[in-house]
Amino acid sequence: MNDWYLYLIRCSDGSLYTGITTDVARRFQEHQRKGEGGAKYLRGRGPLKLAFQIEVENRRLALKLESKIKKLSKARKEKIVSDNRYIEKIMAQVKS
Repeated sequence: MNDWYLYLIRCSDGSLYTGITTDVARRFQEHQRKGEGGAKYLRGRGPLKLAFQIEVENRRLALKLESKIKKLSKARKEKIVSDNRYIEKIMAQVKS
C-alpha cells in the first residue's frame, strides 16, 4: 500500500497551493515543469518552493484533509507551515 502525503507549495506571489500525492518529490518536479503534468494554478507563479509536507494514513484521509485545508484562509494555511501542532488539530477534526 502506498503512503500518502499532503503538501503545500509557496508561489512567488506568496500564495499557498495544497495538494496530495504518493511521491512529493516527483509531484513537485511535475509542478515546476512548464506545460503538462502540473496544476494549472501554479503555471506562471514560479519560482515554487515546497513549504510543507506531512505523511497521512491513507488516500481517504489525504483527500479529506486536502479539502479542509483548501477552504482555510491564507493566515490559517500559514499557521500550518509555521506550527506543526496546528496540522494535528486539523487532522483530529477530519478524523472525527
